[in-house]
Amino acid sequence: MKAIDTRAKSADELKETLADLKKEALNLRFQQASGQLENTARRKTVRRDIARILTVLAEQRQAQG
Repeated sequence: MKAIDTRAKSADELKETLADLKKEALNLRFQQASGQLENTARRKTVRRDIARILTVLAEQRQAQG
């Protein structure tokens, strides 16, 4: 997910995507702990997507007031 794509979404869509990514991050952590995780780079991607969404949400909140 790119920052441009993230900024194009509404706050509700971003919150929904954020919840999904947090669930995925949790599952990836469990998979890595049990030795079942094959694509270790996915954790980094998910973590950065979460940070991107949080940044855009903060920008939107600040722009409102």
